[in-house]
Amino acid sequence: HITPEKFYVEACDDGADDVLAIDRVSTEVTLTVKKDVPPSAVTRPIFGILGTIRLVAGTYFLVITKKKKVGEIFGHAIWKATDFDILSYKKTMLHLTDIQLQDNKVFLSMLNHVLSVDGFYFSTTYDLTHTLQRLANTSPEFQEMSLLER
Repeated sequence: HITPEKFYVEACDDGADDVLAIDRVSTEVTLTVKKDVPPSAVTRPIFGILGTIRLVAGTYFLVITKKKKVGEIFGHAIWKATDFDILSYKKTMLHLTDIQLQDNKVFLSMLNHVLSVDGFYFSTTYDLTHTLQRLANTSPEFQEMSLLER
């Protein structure tokens, strides 16, 4: 969900009530609940958060907007991110000079080029950041941790 003040990322899992709220001015990230999302918010589906990046114009929020299932590992779906959105935290570019606007445009073009290259894969249930060999040699405590905690 997008408002002029915040980005709200809502989990689609059954029973999930938490919403990630990202302040577009302070960049503060907090957890809130669904009822705190204003009804005026523009709602769009996303499949994941790639991260944030700071360019000349300010911070941008990178999200995955399309995905394609490419396989499974031990019953866990592996997805290929096929399309992305680059959302500006700033509401306007009036604070930039013409040279800064041009530089920002070039950096956004470069970022779009990198995102168009094959190779962004993810899983919501399987750890793709470690090899199978490493995972086999980790402690049971590590394996019980959520992907976020790892």
